[in-house]
Amino acid sequence: MLMALGMPVVALLVVAGVLLDLVLGEARRWHPLVGFGNLANALERRLNKPDRSILCGALAWLLAVLPPVIAAIWLIRIAASYSFWMVALLHVLLLYFSIGLRSLRDHLLPIATALAAQDLPLARALTARIVSRDTADASAADLAKAGVESLLENGNDAVFGTLFWFVIAGGPGALLFRLANTLDAMWGYRTPRYLRFGRVAARIDDGLNWLPARLTALSYALLGNTANALWCWRTQAPAWSSPNAGPVMSAGAGALGLALGGAARYDGEIESRPALGRGEPAAGRDIARAWHLVLGTCALWTGVIGLIGFLLWLKG
Repeated sequence: MLMALGMPVVALLVVAGVLLDLVLGEARRWHPLVGFGNLANALERRLNKPDRSILCGALAWLLAVLPPVIAAIWLIRIAASYSFWMVALLHVLLLYFSIGLRSLRDHLLPIATALAAQDLPLARALTARIVSRDTADASAADLAKAGVESLLENGNDAVFGTLFWFVIAGGPGALLFRLANTLDAMWGYRTPRYLRFGRVAARIDDGLNWLPARLTALSYALLGNTANALWCWRTQAPAWSSPNAGPVMSAGAGALGLALGGAARYDGEIESRPALGRGEPAAGRDIARAWHLVLGTCALWTGVIGLIGFLLWLKG
């Protein structure tokens, strides 16, 4: 759908969407993803039945994701009969609402600031908003590690994966990816409540993320300590249960020269996780380093897409 507009136009729309996100940030009121989260919670409460939870999870996924994606496609097709600029605007807005580059900065860098000020209660409260692990008695090192890990993983989930699917399928593709990723984040837990119900959401997210995750891991390696990142990716990623988080986080940790992973507390229980990276333990200042690695990855691929579009425009 989007490629019909030509690669030079695609490149311009990518740049416009990323810049709009960086300038405006996350919508403070009536953000579509907030409404989507409320819908997902309602569907889960209604359909999560122990005796048939896999089928109900599949139905819930379809009911949550397909209507907004179909509506986006329909609006773009209606706009196409009026104006090219209306179509372009809709694609850019869909990318803006789907990408989360600026929101990562706005949510994660305040943790680094709180840690630098030695305000542990504030750092714990801020970290609790973005991770599922327990933070009530977390140390400064625990919070720094959580912040860096969240940034590295979401560099793919909230940023590059969205850009990838935007290039492939335009605004509806970016929307589909982000909604699928949101449902995985909400339902993809291996707990008694979600183990069966969230299985379809987790597998769909795994499929959509497979190639973007590896491109993100490669980008982290290119922009950081390349040899260390590639070694960590090759040796550590297979130990992670997630086929996509393993490559992204191990390569990112290696690129930054940090030792992440290891023990973390979830629901009052200590979970021993595989190692990530190789180097020094994370400190508060490393949250900003991780943010710049994610920003650099976004800039790298935005630049690559823009260069391809420019070269094709010169050729044509």
